[in-house]
Amino acid sequence: MVALGASIAALGCVGAGVSLGIATAKACDACARQPEADGKIMKLLILGGALAEATAIYSFVIGVMIILFLQ
Repeated sequence: MVALGASIAALGCVGAGVSLGIATAKACDACARQPEADGKIMKLLILGGALAEATAIYSFVIGVMIILFLQ
């Protein structure tokens, strides 16, 4: 039962990885279409990436806490 809870919490890490990949692809597409907006696009990409990584770290910490404290 503990492994099930930890694996569900780990899905947040998978979701963050997929969302970062999609965001990077869209940012590359946007830079190719409008090279003059490169700086603004990169700022938004870094901000979005940081938020996605924070979500992944939170889900990782919750998964580790489930494994360590609920056994």
